[in-house]
Amino acid sequence: MDTLKAFFKNTLEKDLPFVVYRKPGQPQTQAYRQHGTRLHYVSTFKEEGFVFAPFDTEKAPVLFPTASMEHFEFDTLDTQESYVANTTNSSEQKDNHIELVKKGVVAIEGGAMEKVVLSRKQNIPLKNNYPYTAIVRLLAKYPLAFVYCWYHPAVGLWLGATPETLLHIKNGQLETMALAGTQTFNGNMDVSWGSKEKKEQALVTQAIVENLNPLVEESLTIEGPETAKAGNLLHLKTTLKARLDLSITSIKAVLQALHPTPAICGLPREQAKTFIENNEGYDRSFYTGYLGELNSKETLQRSRTNRNAENKAYHAIKTSTSLYVNLRCMQWQGDTASIYVGGGITAASIPEKEWEETQHKLQTMCSIIASD
Repeated sequence: MDTLKAFFKNTLEKDLPFVVYRKPGQPQTQAYRQHGTRLHYVSTFKEEGFVFAPFDTEKAPVLFPTASMEHFEFDTLDTQESYVANTTNSSEQKDNHIELVKKGVVAIEGGAMEKVVLSRKQNIPLKNNYPYTAIVRLLAKYPLAFVYCWYHPAVGLWLGATPETLLHIKNGQLETMALAGTQTFNGNMDVSWGSKEKKEQALVTQAIVENLNPLVEESLTIEGPETAKAGNLLHLKTTLKARLDLSITSIKAVLQALHPTPAICGLPREQAKTFIENNEGYDRSFYTGYLGELNSKETLQRSRTNRNAENKAYHAIKTSTSLYVNLRCMQWQGDTASIYVGGGITAASIPEKEWEETQHKLQTMCSIIASD
């Protein structure tokens, strides 16, 4: 198949599982199509393939195994104008979210938690339920995000553009990030951050350090925080790096230490998770889960010696894992897109402003929904 459009048409007609994605800053878009519709799951995290995990850690991540997939790569894509969909909210939706935030603030002030991430889901009518147009717009609009479209006939279709890395592991080097704090981008990256956003960022960073330090060879190095742009939004980002001894520490152990992060759940983790489950009033499903390449194999070829041609084919195989938090995402269901948005709540949160933040995030995703 020579175009991404042809890949979508052919694969959807056959109703086969597939994933299309592009890593941040990369020129190529990857596409994988599974042979058959069997539903595979991750169990040991020693498997190789593309993983799609829910928010709920009690549920197994879905796996597209490398051995069961056909691979395609596309260099260029058409660009199209963005369309701003109707994002009208009912007063009931607004009131419900404000009450939810108020409830979270009360719980925090009462000492139950330090932070909790509260979200909502909004259904937007689709005038065009063909996902190709939306993924093309996401790819054009978010060059520095992990952009994807994922489908399995037994699970459904999801797509998004997430700014948040959960982890990269390559050659024993671990990299992750703390992403917390949001404001609208108004053409200037040199912005001021309030005490609420700075404290939230510090809490997330501190929790990641505490959870990961027992697993790494040396203490994590911390870079930032700095302002990072994702579409029309700005965030505070801190990058954390460390060495891992993968003969001692497994990817599964690292994921258990990280997911769900304070940036999408809260602190302490279990108390925040229980509050979310008891009060949000809906199933997050794959929103705030994670996705990406698990134990991907990369073959490097280099010349071992110049003395004879037989020795020039020297191969080294490197294994890497690149996983991203499933934010800025939507689920397509027939003629409706369910868009998920949320924000971090602390004792300093103002419920009306938290509602406005979810509105800005909603607009970010609605801007790629096509109108024909």
